[in-house]
Amino acid sequence: MNDLAQKSKIYIIVGEASGDLHGANLVKALKKVSTEINKELDFRFWGGDLMQKEIGKPVKHIKELAFMGFIEVISNLKTILNNIKFCKKDIESFQPDALVLIDYPGFNLRIAEWAKAKGIKVFYYISPQVWAWKQSRVYKIKKSVDHLFAILPFEEEFYKKFDYKVEFVGHPLLDAIEQYKEIDFSETDFRERNNLSQKPIIAVLPGSRKQEIKVKLPIMLEAIKNYSNYEILIAGAPSLDPDFYKSFLIYPNIKIIHGETYNILNLAEAAIVTSGTATLETALFSVPEVVCYKASPISYYIAKSLIKIKYISLVNLIMNREVVRELIQNECNSTLIESEFSKLIKGGEKRELMVKDFELLKKSLGSGGASEKVARLLLNNC
Repeated sequence: MNDLAQKSKIYIIVGEASGDLHGANLVKALKKVSTEINKELDFRFWGGDLMQKEIGKPVKHIKELAFMGFIEVISNLKTILNNIKFCKKDIESFQPDALVLIDYPGFNLRIAEWAKAKGIKVFYYISPQVWAWKQSRVYKIKKSVDHLFAILPFEEEFYKKFDYKVEFVGHPLLDAIEQYKEIDFSETDFRERNNLSQKPIIAVLPGSRKQEIKVKLPIMLEAIKNYSNYEILIAGAPSLDPDFYKSFLIYPNIKIIHGETYNILNLAEAAIVTSGTATLETALFSVPEVVCYKASPISYYIAKSLIKIKYISLVNLIMNREVVRELIQNECNSTLIESEFSKLIKGGEKRELMVKDFELLKKSLGSGGASEKVARLLLNNC
């Protein structure tokens, strides 16, 4: 950058592992675009390991921020409120030209409202799922968010009903997976490095929060404990200590592998996945999957009374029909998981139909380039 370069201060808030991935890719794109337009950037952020690789140590790491479910949020309310208070002070001290909020709506919408009142430009990347529940939040978004970047094809139409224009930029996972596929990958190296046999692979993606993993992972593993002719690989969350998983490794053909989720999916024959972003990632790798969700009884019944959508997985939501089987709460048991999973092993008709549907899903998500589109729109408006 020369001495005549403009300077923009950008404050980014990410609260979960999926947001850390999208935040890291957005930062890469911002750095690229800023070089092209001769603009210097100064970052400050809340995020995880992927963002840390791009722009240094976070103000707060996502390890301190991820709370799941109504009961869990209430029990950690003091910590959450203290984080909000600290965040406001830190933003004021930094005096950013732009505040970029990525998903994490319970926290970020509070910060957005406060920041807008302070005259700070607010950009929201990855819309809160207001179409699922709390549609009244749209009015708060209209008042407090200057620019909202949507990543799901139906969100643009949803916001139109509230007379609020959003930018549909496509889904950033398309770019993340495309970047991954451009890297040379050696199956031999992967298997040797992780002490794996030549058996086919089953992927288990139990989520990134301790609470959900403790509830669902034992059930997932119980369902496939007899698949001794497979390597069963648990995708360990990068934000969690490897020691956390040791108590789950009770069967001989089950291994935990950290930081290599895409390598696992690249080789997997089928997968058992917790609801969330991972359901879409698995589909984009064309891996047939069973989707699981189980929360504390109180959290579940509160959610059930509030949520206004037919499906919980992104795959089914985007396609607006059941493509993958969702096993929710009481149905999330080892017997049903094994029954559904057995239909996805090679040669099954359901497997073939699901893979075809995944191709249609990919086409509906746009042409890619979401991170760079957001970066250009953001820098043109701050």
